[in-house]
Amino acid sequence: MRIDAAQSMFLVLALACLLVSGCESASETAPVAAETQPSKVTRATPVSRVLRLAVTTSTRDTGLLDALLPVFEGRTDSRVDVIAAGTGKALKLGAAGGVDVVLVHARAAEDAFMAQGHGIRREDVMYNSFEILGPPADPAGIDALPPAEALRKIAALGSRFVSRGDDSGTHKRELSLWFASGSQPKWDGYVESGQGMGPTLIMADQMRAYVLADRGTYLAMRKRIELVPLAAQTDELKNPYGILVVNPEGKARINEPLAQQLADFFIAPDTQELIRNFQIDGESLFYPLHSTTAE
Repeated sequence: MRIDAAQSMFLVLALACLLVSGCESASETAPVAAETQPSKVTRATPVSRVLRLAVTTSTRDTGLLDALLPVFEGRTDSRVDVIAAGTGKALKLGAAGGVDVVLVHARAAEDAFMAQGHGIRREDVMYNSFEILGPPADPAGIDALPPAEALRKIAALGSRFVSRGDDSGTHKRELSLWFASGSQPKWDGYVESGQGMGPTLIMADQMRAYVLADRGTYLAMRKRIELVPLAAQTDELKNPYGILVVNPEGKARINEPLAQQLADFFIAPDTQELIRNFQIDGESLFYPLHSTTAE
């Protein structure tokens, strides 16, 4: 069948319309590339009312922030975006201006952060303790031993031990305890998870291994694992937390006013009372380091 010029032009135009329509339809249904997606800041929450908070994974895993931050957000008409990371990474985010405020638990690293000019304010907030956990059978026989002696026995016997290995506050404390024990954490049964506290506890439980954990996360997860506290509690296992306001100088976007308000909030008597009263199964996870409304 022959097609004259008019018919040929009509077919070309029709095909072009179909192609354009198909492209438009595809663009409407295709996912937006990650780099072009809108930020979490919406028109309902001005940038000036958004705060970026870096915290340790152990703090996040306990559920404490779920009890505290909605109170702060309601009082200040703001939104707090939480970034959970190990202490080392959280402090690096602060130094680079990636967050406005940091809540961590590694005092030497916090002091270095302040001394290097990355922070303009640091406040004690609360404390809990670390625990050396292990399987109930306790194959290394560390029950009730001081931490350093317990680690020496674990190393001498080559028992399984799971370390976070992530430069977190817990990892930093573990390394200091190994140093105090005079032992080197280098044997086939010593593994690094490279993950946060929660996943590390699950991994240690599955391996029936020993592990250093903060007591708050242990209490929050103890119904999911069989590991139990074994080594004796000493001052070496005390675990204080501090909040640090990032220095805005030389950084493109630091919400210092809101960061200062969050620091004030965490050390306020009523918030300290909320921290004291935050419990799981009747056990407190953290203890305030400032006066409370009950005092």
